[in-house]
Amino acid sequence: MEKIILFAPLIGAIIGGFGWRIIGDKGAQWLTTGLLFLSCGLSWIIFLGHDGQTHYIHVLDWVRSGTLDTAWAIRLDRLTAIMLIVITTVSALVHLYSMGYMAHDSQFDEEKESYRPRFFAYLSLFTFAMLMLVTADNLLQMFFGWEGVGLASYLLIGFYFRKPSANAAAIKAFVVNRIGDFGFALGIFALYYLTDSIKFEDVFAAAPELSQTELAFLWTEWNAANLIAVLLFIGAMGKSAQLLLHTWLPDAMEGPTPVSALIHAATMVTAGVFLVCRMSPLFEYAPDAKMMVVYLGASTAFFAATVGLVQNDIKRVIAYSTCSQLGYMFVAAGVGVYSVAMFHLLTHAFFKAMLFLGAGSVIHGMHHEQDMRNYGGLRKKLPYTFWAMLIGTLAITGVGIPLTTIGFAGFLSKDAIIESAYAGTQGGFAFWALVVAALFTSFYSWRLMFMTFWGEPRGDKHTHDHAHESPAVMLVPLGVLALGSIFAGMVWYGSFFGSHDKVNAFFGIPAHHAEAGHGEEAHGEETAAHGEADSHAVADASHGAEDSHATDTGHGEETAGHAEDSQVAADAGHATAPEGAIYMAADNHVLDDAHHSPKWVKVSPFVAMLTGLIMALWFYVWDPTMPRKVAESQRPLYLFLLNKWYFDEIYDFLFVRPAKALGNLLWKRGDGNVIDGALNGVAMGIIPFFTRLAGRAQSGYIFTYAFAMVVGIAVLVTWMTITGGAE
Repeated sequence: MEKIILFAPLIGAIIGGFGWRIIGDKGAQWLTTGLLFLSCGLSWIIFLGHDGQTHYIHVLDWVRSGTLDTAWAIRLDRLTAIMLIVITTVSALVHLYSMGYMAHDSQFDEEKESYRPRFFAYLSLFTFAMLMLVTADNLLQMFFGWEGVGLASYLLIGFYFRKPSANAAAIKAFVVNRIGDFGFALGIFALYYLTDSIKFEDVFAAAPELSQTELAFLWTEWNAANLIAVLLFIGAMGKSAQLLLHTWLPDAMEGPTPVSALIHAATMVTAGVFLVCRMSPLFEYAPDAKMMVVYLGASTAFFAATVGLVQNDIKRVIAYSTCSQLGYMFVAAGVGVYSVAMFHLLTHAFFKAMLFLGAGSVIHGMHHEQDMRNYGGLRKKLPYTFWAMLIGTLAITGVGIPLTTIGFAGFLSKDAIIESAYAGTQGGFAFWALVVAALFTSFYSWRLMFMTFWGEPRGDKHTHDHAHESPAVMLVPLGVLALGSIFAGMVWYGSFFGSHDKVNAFFGIPAHHAEAGHGEEAHGEETAAHGEADSHAVADASHGAEDSHATDTGHGEETAGHAEDSQVAADAGHATAPEGAIYMAADNHVLDDAHHSPKWVKVSPFVAMLTGLIMALWFYVWDPTMPRKVAESQRPLYLFLLNKWYFDEIYDFLFVRPAKALGNLLWKRGDGNVIDGALNGVAMGIIPFFTRLAGRAQSGYIFTYAFAMVVGIAVLVTWMTITGGAE
């Protein structure tokens, strides 16, 4: 079943991309979409029936070189199961949605070219690469998928290849991600250098030793665990568009809207969050790296939320919203509550994909108009799209009943992150940055709704008069995602952010403290929950069945108990990796501390949401003249936000212009003057000069040639006399 999930999209991409002339345009669309729905259905079966334990499915032997042995295998644990449903569900719905959205595209001449099979093949190729990434059992396999999604995103962002802006956006995304990927590659090299392996189980088992190891890098000594964790996070920064490496994400909106929903809302941009959670056994021993994750995540959440306040392109508003929400996820991972990071990743996939697809429905209905200043009054023209986007807005802004577990998906997952940030940073910068970002999120989300669906129609009257609702093939995915946006948080709240027992059981972490007689909710029990040495035997007894499964597949040693990594395994005689999809160290109490946060902390996101809603009502419903007044009175601030904190201009000054200047220097001086000059000088100066000299010797007289022969013989005899005829 797992292999079908993995390879069905690849088969669809190959047949749909290369065989569409045989099966037809429609055949390619239905084939790729049908195979994605097959993968989606099987993924939900695995997720709902998963026992929480780690299983291994060997696919094939891959790279063997010296001590490097990287078999291609599927690592199936709770993290993988979560990502499978996120990827395949969103991708299947995007495939279905695209059948309506891409039915007619002004960028292509339908009589002369068939662009749809290529588009659907790219979507399926991207899905396969993403599945490769999340099912990886080693870092090389993960890196293969990591680069695969980079390639597919380049193809999809630049799908409108006749538009210079689309080509530029695709190149920008590719180049910026290569910067992050270089850090990721260095992290993999360092792990192999220090542990002689890139298999997850070996790396996780070596984490305690890495925390005690010093590594020379960039002319100084570093703690190995911190350095490697930082390098891996740099890779995550590029893929997940965190501050400093975020500039590609807004420009990526040049691709078709379904691409934005698939890549930039629910899947590729969450790969960095998945990487940090997957490498939690290493990050738990790298406190400095975790602090970097917290501060960069919080800064990204705040930065992107401020920029989203003033954007006018409907897709760019949602793009900056994505960037901000990714910052939330990284804060949760940075404070050590990896389950909550994955919780928000799951809920965010539903409502953000729906917002992007809803925006696409608006753009489709408004004949490809994307500027919200030309919208207004579309509530009755696009009723289904309106209700879907309203649900998405209620979810992303965090509407629910405070101090309960009743609310839209984003209410529960975002509040869990903010409570965790308060517990993990003692109410520091990260907590306040996220609360302020929640206020801004509410403002720009409701601003989008009010400018689009309320008020008087603005812009071209003809466009408004002919605005129309999208076809059913585009509306059905919105309805499915709306259900997830409403119920996902309430259904899985306990599994991701409930009691430690529930979280442990869900992620396959042995609950040693329960058998040892500790209370279920006692604050001190969590130390035992993550592996006291004296409870190792209990873990072996309670999870014998699962361990035997791993033993049958030849990996029994990889799923040995959850004793502290520094412990020596009782039977194997060496350190073993912690059991479970995520790992929280013995001194990591943030999950429990978050539940004991003060009530004002738990209510603060709701207050921020209400404040943002009221301000949006004031600016765009009650007094529509306010935005212009504020923009004029705060002109420098408005331009600062409108120009995205001038990051592009700063990078242009620091990197692009010097690179161009260096290129011009090497081209005109190095290539033009030195290389071309040298070649031209030899070809047109020196060689003709000696040719002319040699030409003079060709007189045509026999005595001239005889004289030359005599001189040659004399020179040869003289040389042999001096050297004695020996070399």
